[in-house]
Amino acid sequence: MAKSSEERSGMDTCPPRAADVIRAAVAAAFTVPIGELHHRSRRRAPVALARQSAMYLAHVTLGLTFAEVGRVFGRDRTTAAYACRRIEDRRTDVRLDYALAELEQALRRDVAATRGALS
Repeated sequence: MAKSSEERSGMDTCPPRAADVIRAAVAAAFTVPIGELHHRSRRRAPVALARQSAMYLAHVTLGLTFAEVGRVFGRDRTTAAYACRRIEDRRTDVRLDYALAELEQALRRDVAATRGALS
C-alpha cells in the first residue's frame, strides 16, 4: 500500500496541533499577536520576521515539506521556501540566531516528549 503524503513527511509521528505550539512559541518570543502569524496579508516587518521564523521552525523541527509548511500557514510552498531561505540568511544576526536556537531546542524537546507519550 502506498504511503500517504502525511506518512512520507513524518507528520504521522508529529503531535497533534504541533504547528499551533510553534505559532504560540514564536508569537511569545517575538511579541506579536498569534493571529498575525496566519494573517493573509504580509503585515509589518516584525510580524513578517516572526511568521518566517515560525515557518522555518516548522520545517526544521517537524520535518515538514515546504508545501506542508505553506498549507499550515496559509501560504504557497514557494513562500515557505523563501521564508526558510530568508531565516537561514539572517542567522548571522547573533540575537536572532540565539532566539531561534532556543526555540528550536525547546520545540524539539516538546515534540520528542509528546511522541514518547503517544507511544
